[in-house]
Amino acid sequence: MSAAWSVEQVASVAPSASAMSAARPLATPSRWSQLGVAGTSVWGSFQGSGTEPYDTIVDHSRLGFSCSCLSRQTPCKHALALLLLWVRGQVADTVTPSHVEAWMQRRRAASSRAMAAADNEAGEPSGGGSAPGKPDATDGSSATVDGAVIVDEQPAPPAPPPDRDATRNDRVVRMHAGLAELDRWLDDRIRTGLADSSLARYATWDQLAARLVDAQAGSLANRVRRLAGLVGASTNWHDDVLAELGILHLLAQAGRRIEMLPSSLADAVATTVGWQVRQADVIAGVPDTDEWMIAGRSDVREDRIEVRRHWLRGVNSGRWALALSFAAYQQSLDTSLPVGSSLHADLHRYPGPALRALVGTRYHDPAIHPYVPAQFAASACSIADGCAEVGVLLASEPWLDRVPVTVHARLARTGRAWALADHTGSMPILAPDTRAFDAGVAMLLAVSEGKPVDLTVEWTPHGVIPLSIHLPDRTVDVGPRANTTFVSAA
Repeated sequence: MSAAWSVEQVASVAPSASAMSAARPLATPSRWSQLGVAGTSVWGSFQGSGTEPYDTIVDHSRLGFSCSCLSRQTPCKHALALLLLWVRGQVADTVTPSHVEAWMQRRRAASSRAMAAADNEAGEPSGGGSAPGKPDATDGSSATVDGAVIVDEQPAPPAPPPDRDATRNDRVVRMHAGLAELDRWLDDRIRTGLADSSLARYATWDQLAARLVDAQAGSLANRVRRLAGLVGASTNWHDDVLAELGILHLLAQAGRRIEMLPSSLADAVATTVGWQVRQADVIAGVPDTDEWMIAGRSDVREDRIEVRRHWLRGVNSGRWALALSFAAYQQSLDTSLPVGSSLHADLHRYPGPALRALVGTRYHDPAIHPYVPAQFAASACSIADGCAEVGVLLASEPWLDRVPVTVHARLARTGRAWALADHTGSMPILAPDTRAFDAGVAMLLAVSEGKPVDLTVEWTPHGVIPLSIHLPDRTVDVGPRANTTFVSAA
């Protein structure tokens, strides 16, 4: 094995001083797994806040770096941290894993091709030998017969496997270009003002959304299309549009600085911008096993897709989780999670602090046990505590537009406005000119009889949406439901 570097040598390959500063806290053996060194390669898996670790490899001889994180810096902070561990003697010699050996072989093959190309350009090799362009018969690969040169045909080397790092880097470059274009578009909108008549045309927003889709930022494209529906939708639509433009600017800036963000926040920004995470990778992560209360359900039409949100809450952990299902025209939404039931299952969370998760192994079917209403009652809080709970989530991810909370409150009215209220404060209910209002509030009023009840609501920037009412003997699902003329099962 080659002699280990010094810390100064590690700092010399860092792309910036800030990258080195970000790497130092990560150079802790407890945050790494599968560490090893053999020959000129060092490898390990860094466990950040997400479910999937970052697989990192360093070739310290020919200076090569590979990491499954989203950073555009080379080397990234994980590679620098791995080198620091190696320098300190905290990485043990071991057998090279197959994926590390495959990566090193690709590097050696690329280096050999580059050296061969350089030799061809250099002409006649030094120290004698054949003339330029003529093969040397002394190596057994060719022979001369009657003045003609006969060269043995060698099988072509196998094509190297697709470079996953190059594919990922290409996606990152495209996404960064799309985010830069989004920021320029936002600058133009602010410069021309919200009174610009082009904002009233859907094509203005749809063209931007299409460019974001091409740039691998599909989630931002969906936000842009939803934003188009706010223009002229109410008397104060300028405030709503300006606030959403601010969120888009925040995400565009954060998405271009992912490598500078803490791991947890970087994962959250990447998924919010639109970085796709395969379901197989999510399922392969460490499960969050608990008894999950299915607290509420909400259906909403986004573009030409119906989206169903199931909000689950862990009995033991108290953590919320979001299970999504989607249905196009005449397709079916997920009906396997009845509101008010309890489910013992594994949930696999997406990277970062995201609420979204996939339901994995189910240890029993959802059931309504006699103790479930008491569990819902125990999880309910006051309006003030509910606002604080929402605030904590928004402080970590300001771009969230839907957050669940279970409160103990009564229905109150001031003029035409409805709200949930108790002795600590109130939460306004989504305005009556929205489709989620009529059925939910009417059912809430009928079931509660104006008395305080435990209920799960969905917070949005424009007000809360009642989803379910938890009574001592049952739970009543009052959340907005998909139109059965669009989906075949709701």
